[in-house]
Amino acid sequence: PITVLRLLVTNFHLPGSTLLVLVAAFMGDRWREAYETALERGYRFLSFGDAMLAGRKEPQP
Repeated sequence: PITVLRLLVTNFHLPGSTLLVLVAAFMGDRWREAYETALERGYRFLSFGDAMLAGRKEPQP
């Protein structure tokens, strides 16, 4: 059977990186709000930074 991920644990990635494109594809436009919150709260980015639990965007009917 095919399994579809609902959640993704990931770090905060740099703008323009392929990893951020992956997060954006998974979360939809909600990634922007998550990143704005991370910047406001002083979260650390990249491999040794903070992580987030991201939920995927809901499919469109």
